[in-house]
Amino acid sequence: MKRIEWTLKKVSIDNVVFGEGIPKIIVPLVGKTKVEILQEIEIVAQSDCDVVEWRIDHYEKVLDFEETATFSKKVKQAINKPLLITFRTVKEGGVCPLQDEKYFELYHALMERGDLDLLDIELFMPTEAVKKAVSKAHEKGIKVIMCNHDFDKTPTKEEIIQRLRTMQEKEADICKIAVMPQNTHDVIVLLDATQEMYHNYADRPLITMAMGKLGVVSRVSGATFGSSATFGAAKQVSAPGQVSVNKLKNILTSL
Repeated sequence: MKRIEWTLKKVSIDNVVFGEGIPKIIVPLVGKTKVEILQEIEIVAQSDCDVVEWRIDHYEKVLDFEETATFSKKVKQAINKPLLITFRTVKEGGVCPLQDEKYFELYHALMERGDLDLLDIELFMPTEAVKKAVSKAHEKGIKVIMCNHDFDKTPTKEEIIQRLRTMQEKEADICKIAVMPQNTHDVIVLLDATQEMYHNYADRPLITMAMGKLGVVSRVSGATFGSSATFGAAKQVSAPGQVSVNKLKNILTSL
């Protein structure tokens, strides 16, 4: 079978380039109030991260879409780094129930009246709504990280690759998948799927990880297999298995 060779695209936001150099470190903000979020930002500012993710599903006023869009401007100004905004749905590990149509209404409000560099869109959302959101993001110069999180298990290697390829087909700028390993073999499955996707199919940056204690090795060694970024904690973790930013930076630099 002929091996397919792609030219891997890089994704640049300011001076941060996904797909080049050591993996980029993304740090989440998970405060509930404005005060808590701004306090987290002070801590994040002292860390050596590359991108800040605002997990708006934790924000107490997230259902006030205009307020959330307005506050995103203050968050962006305060962090002085590329800002990724994420509403994580309950089915993929989030904390705030929200109907699909409201999810996209919120995202369109953010894109129209907020300030952000990257937007997280879940793969298994309604196809047409995803298409419109991706198109709107690109019109606004916003990059899309399309993602899937499986907190119950690790899919087969073939299924992981298929989901990542589907994200590419849906015009994601960066394709992300996170899975929950039940044993060390599951971690190997995730890493094997990553390297096969990277070498045989990927034409844009990937972010992959296994969660939990078993999966920590994937967060620090993902670049060896083709993952372009990882998530670290400056204060409070947003997913099981996250490592502190400073430890993560040292490990990544050494590797």
